[in-house]
Amino acid sequence: MIQHRVVGSGPHTVFVLHGWFGSADGWGSFPDYLDRERFTYVFTDNRGYGARLDVAGEYSLDEVAGDVLSLARDRGVESFSLVGHSMGGAEVLRILAKAPDRVRKLVGVTPVGAQPVPLDDAGTELFFGAPDDRAKRYAIIDFTTGNRLTPTFVNAIVEHSLQNSTVAAFRGALEAWVNPNFLAAVEGNQTPMLVLAGEHDPALGLATVSQTWAPYFPNCTVEVLANAGHYPMFETPVALASSIENFLRD
Repeated sequence: MIQHRVVGSGPHTVFVLHGWFGSADGWGSFPDYLDRERFTYVFTDNRGYGARLDVAGEYSLDEVAGDVLSLARDRGVESFSLVGHSMGGAEVLRILAKAPDRVRKLVGVTPVGAQPVPLDDAGTELFFGAPDDRAKRYAIIDFTTGNRLTPTFVNAIVEHSLQNSTVAAFRGALEAWVNPNFLAAVEGNQTPMLVLAGEHDPALGLATVSQTWAPYFPNCTVEVLANAGHYPMFETPVALASSIENFLRD
């Protein structure tokens, strides 16, 4: 069985997919505030990340989706909900495209969508230079949290990414989430969706998700997390857990 982290033992299974800089263990104190009786949260690692650091792959969205569906099979889970942070937004939509009848509800946390992410020349240099450059990783975290948080925090996120992802996986994941182009496969899907945008996220905040998610899904609700940037699991973990579980409860 694919390595993973489980929080809770409730009847409603929720697969939780990390972002570009994250891992299954990279959710801060957020898991501490989850309802363990109602839900079973399954935190996953992409290939080349976290507990699967030594697992090589092609690092595509289809590969991530296939791994999660394989894990669901091995755990005996037929229907489930999905939570995806940042690049995990594209990943959970890819799972939805592959298994639309199995997804109960879907949550995107400061998420990218199912279409390519436009980057200007400076953005391309910054993001595609980040796999091999710690300073560029720092600049990305600092920017996406609104240039307002302590360097100690920013460095902690950067260090986690360096310790919990291979350069190959980090680079491959970037290609996967910057260049997705499968909107036609999910547009119009009526699965209930919640998109959470950070108040201080200049990259994937309210303006962006209102263009990349809301117009395409009839049951999509967008909420803004106050006092959060791109990493609400660290910045506002209680508010994040509350918003997600208020939505997931039947």
